[in-house]
Amino acid sequence: MQFTDTASAGNGGVATASANGGAVGIGDVNSGGNAGNAIGVGDTWGGTVAVDGGSVGNSTTLSVSANGGTAIADASGGNYNLAFVS
Repeated sequence: MQFTDTASAGNGGVATASANGGAVGIGDVNSGGNAGNAIGVGDTWGGTVAVDGGSVGNSTTLSVSANGGTAIADASGGNYNLAFVS
């Protein structure tokens, strides 16, 4: 019967890494002057005056990302470790 000896030194164990994005804070968003339609009405007299400013639409698109980037884990055993035989 032959026995085999195995020597281990500096086993690093388990390494875990996480690259969670977390939270994003956005300050004030200015999407334009939002003035609507400008209407000028001159002098009027004698009768009913009707003014219609029409419709105003404003669209703002935001693209926000909370990518965490790259996670790196290292389970190196290090240097100058003692070896044992099992």
